[in-house]
Amino acid sequence: MTTNNWAAFEKADPDFAEAVRARFAQRPHHVLATLRRDGSPRLSGLNVDIRGGELWLGMMPGSMKAMDLRRDPRFALHSNPGEDETMPGGDVRVSGRALELLDPPELHRYAEETQTPHPFHLFHADLTEVVHITVEGDELVIRTWTPGHPVRTLRRGNDDEPPREG
Repeated sequence: MTTNNWAAFEKADPDFAEAVRARFAQRPHHVLATLRRDGSPRLSGLNVDIRGGELWLGMMPGSMKAMDLRRDPRFALHSNPGEDETMPGGDVRVSGRALELLDPPELHRYAEETQTPHPFHLFHADLTEVVHITVEGDELVIRTWTPGHPVRTLRRGNDDEPPREG
């Protein structure tokens, strides 16, 4: 569907993609940021579905977040942090452009596979960045994937030192 879809991310770094998928799978509900008409951010709850090589964003018909994405497809998605500050599996952020699926047979197929009631809006993600942050000892480990580039890993301590590659 898109060049920079979930399948491209998985191909670039299968282990990283699996860690991100597992983090999203820990909880069903996550936070989507879209842009309102005036350019200010809107945060909304959202369930995420990764299937068929795509990251899917499904929404109720006429929802404000769907209208935002129709007008300006840029989005950021943040994993649910969980019940406390431990965040098992780390913290995940995904950014990209949401492309709406409008083909009725494809929408019907998706609805059948996922038992999603009609009507609904369905977007798939054209990824521009995936970030996974974990804590290892006294360091934050920040792994970032962007299309066409190898995964970049930065380590940052709790001091004044700049982050270092690694």
